[in-house]
Amino acid sequence: MTTPLVSCTELAASLAGPRPPVLLDVRWRLGGPPGREDYDRGHLPNAVYLDLDTDLAGAPGAGGRHPLPEPEALQRALRAAGVRADRPVVVYDADNGSIAARAWWLLRWAGHDEVGVLDGGFAAWVAEQRLVTTATPDPEPGDITVRPGGMPVVDADGAAALAREGVLVDARAPERYRGDVEPIDPRAGHIPGAVNGPFAGHVADTGRWQPAASLAERFAGLGVTGEKPVGAYCGSGVTAASVVLALEVAGVTTAADPARLYVGSWSQWSSDPDRPIATGADRG
Repeated sequence: MTTPLVSCTELAASLAGPRPPVLLDVRWRLGGPPGREDYDRGHLPNAVYLDLDTDLAGAPGAGGRHPLPEPEALQRALRAAGVRADRPVVVYDADNGSIAARAWWLLRWAGHDEVGVLDGGFAAWVAEQRLVTTATPDPEPGDITVRPGGMPVVDADGAAALAREGVLVDARAPERYRGDVEPIDPRAGHIPGAVNGPFAGHVADTGRWQPAASLAERFAGLGVTGEKPVGAYCGSGVTAASVVLALEVAGVTTAADPARLYVGSWSQWSSDPDRPIATGADRG
């Protein structure tokens, strides 16, 4: 794949081609209801549902709300979904790609290098009046071997260093970054030195992702130019993966040298009383 983003037209063509991708539906909402309910009401033909909480993350704890899953558990989930080492994978969520980006990132972290995200997600597919089904597929078991380390991660100390020596992008909404509100985690605010680049800005009014040039301009405004190391975090390491994706789409980073992800993110940082917190619109 030349770009991580796949249009509905491109996906339809590849599904009809000689090497159709494995389709993964990862729709999920913070606070519910479960994305499986959306899947059961209708999904792309032959798409297999994977749950963010149980398939694409480990159990909440010291590593945050959505820590990395154990490699063996991830391998079982991916093989059950039919993921193979020699076939591309396309992932989709409801619309903005923020959840699909976590699956994209996780597959790349696991060593699969042919992974795409459906631009506009399920909403775009339906808007183009393409085929939707309620039939649940029974895929042939996959053969992927999970080899962790395909994407770079940082821990809390690494995130703190990036915020000072490089650029650390906080993908949460501005009010959470400022510390005006915190609906989920123990303390409000942001990692000192981080800049706010809400993930919602990756998507245009059309529901599709911003063009590469627009994304690059947006990141340049945040101080991300490719000259310094860059990383991202969010509430629990999910939507921050869309920053990693957007940076690659923009050409600021490459597949060979991607941005770093702080998987524990704010859920881990804010749980440690010894970690400093900044509030307000300034980086701190």
